[in-house]
This record gives sequence, structure tokens and C-alpha cells, in this order.
Amino acid sequence: MKRIISLIIAVFFLGGAASAQVSLLCSPSNDWCEQLGPHFKEATGIDLNYIRMSTSEGLARLRAEEDNPTFDVWFGGTGDPHLVAFNEGITTFYKPTVWDDLLDDLKKSVGETYIPLYSGPLAFVINEGVLAEEGLEAPKCWEDLRDPKYKGLIAMPNPNTSGTAYTIIATLIQIFGEEEAFDILRDMHHNIAQYTKSGGAVGLLAGRGDIAVAVQFLGDGVRYKVQGFPVTNVVPCEGTGFEIGGISLVTNAPHKEDAIAFIEWALTPKAQLIAAEKAMSYQLQSNRNTPAPKEMPDPSTINLIDYDFEKYGSPDIRNAIVDRWTNEIFPIPR
Repeated sequence: MKRIISLIIAVFFLGGAASAQVSLLCSPSNDWCEQLGPHFKEATGIDLNYIRMSTSEGLARLRAEEDNPTFDVWFGGTGDPHLVAFNEGITTFYKPTVWDDLLDDLKKSVGETYIPLYSGPLAFVINEGVLAEEGLEAPKCWEDLRDPKYKGLIAMPNPNTSGTAYTIIATLIQIFGEEEAFDILRDMHHNIAQYTKSGGAVGLLAGRGDIAVAVQFLGDGVRYKVQGFPVTNVVPCEGTGFEIGGISLVTNAPHKEDAIAFIEWALTPKAQLIAAEKAMSYQLQSNRNTPAPKEMPDPSTINLIDYDFEKYGSPDIRNAIVDRWTNEIFPIPR
């Protein structure tokens, strides 16, 4: 911890108080993004500005600005786009001083590509009141989502704008194989009431009773439950994929030293606790010294698949999967 504080202080004084700043591309909930600036400023004296974008939107923005980047750090969001950005040279791996304090499983999964920030599994966020009105039981498995009885009762995000959606599709492919996965997605499509722009938005639809089943990350579902919405959370019976949310240094960042100071700060337990305590964002944080949110289920009770982050973080594979969904699934009349 002393090394981190020393680094932050050195960066602050070397950069000069007047020019010290970080421009952040922020992909978790806006509530979390809003909390970062004031706490980082208090800890370091460095100003932070952010723009909130879902991970797929963020990747597109970083690609467009590759020759003249305006962002210094990409914070949060699903890991697959972070891997794509690294593989394309848009981001550069930075090994933080707290690397040894980060959870070994997360580091092993992504290697030295991007820095693990948190993890969380996919789940169904369910409004059982809506299902009761229809005389239906809650789905328990991925296969259940293709049943026509759920027509108009399901929502999920769009993979063209949401990293959550890409993780959903990649998970289905890894469980069932690509052809069967797309058959499931095709059947699900007829049951979809709405494809949302971001992954976090679908749970709100379930909470308000607009739909019965939202497919998203469990942490978002926990947040809606804590907020008092009438939802429950179900982890699919076949097992589920998960994200390793990332933090990445943008290649040729305009304020590199300040960006490094932010990354070092963001990986401390005090900074990581902001997610649950200030922003109601419930994930397992990457620093082993950061307490897990008490609202989250015990991770050992969740059946996680052996998610292949390297393969599904490949730009070619990601683009091919999203293009196939966009061309084969999305245009089908519902």
C-alpha cells in the first residue's frame, strides 16, 4: 500500500497539480462511474472526467480514435472487448504494483492482456409476479428460454452494443456448440420483448413488470433486488458463463502517468469497495483483500463453465459471432 501511495504522490507532483487529469472510458453502471471522480480526486488531487459507454460501444470508440486517443483508461465492462482491444494494440498491458494481490484465477484466465477488475456470472433476473399472472413457472435452464410459452416475456441486450450480450452468446456456444446455440437463440428471439442497448438495463424491465425474465449478469439482478424490486435471481442449470471485468491502459494515452496513478488507486480495496458500498454494484472484486459483498451468493455454489477467454476474446471470432447473430437472428420477425 505504501508503494501505491508513493507512486500516486510522485505522479501528482511530477505532472503538476494544474495539468493532472485522467480521461476515463467507463463501462459499468453510471452510478459507479459517477462515484469514481470525487473519491479519486480526494485520494490523489487528480481530476477525473468520464464518459459512460457499454463495452461494445467503448470498443468502437477506441477503434475510431486509435490514431489520436482522447481516453487514458478503459474502466470496467466485460473482458472480451478488453481482450480484443489488447490484441488490436488499442490498449497496452500495464502490470500494477498490486499484481500479486489480485486473485490468481482471474489473472490465469486473462494472462497479461488486461488487468482483472472484478468478476460476475450470468443469470436470469425473474419477476415471478408477472409469471404468476401468466400461470407460468420460472425458467431454470438456458433451454427453457426457447419455450414458446415465454413469448413476449424475455429481454436481453443487443450484442452490437453490449458486452453482456456477447458473453451470453459465447456462453451458449461453449455449452451447446455453435449450431445448437444459434438454434436456441433463434427460438429465444421469438420470445424476446426487447433487446436493450446495455446489459444492465434489462433487469429494470423485469423489476417494473414490463417483462418476466431478464438475461444479464447476476450482480445487476442483485442490485435490483436490493433496491426493492420484486425480482429473484436464478443461475441456469446447465452452468453459466461469467465476465472478468477489466481495466486497461489506452495505448498512447494523453495523460499516461496520471492514468497509471488511477489504475493503481482503482485496484486498492478502498477503491474497489466503492462499487458495492456507494454504487450498489455487486461483483467479486479482483483484489483478494477486498471483502465480497454480503448481498452476493456464495461463489462456490455457482456452477461456472470453463469460459475460454482467449478464444472468445479474439477479434475475428467475436466479429464473426456478432455478425452471424445480426444477420441470422435479429432480422427474423417476432
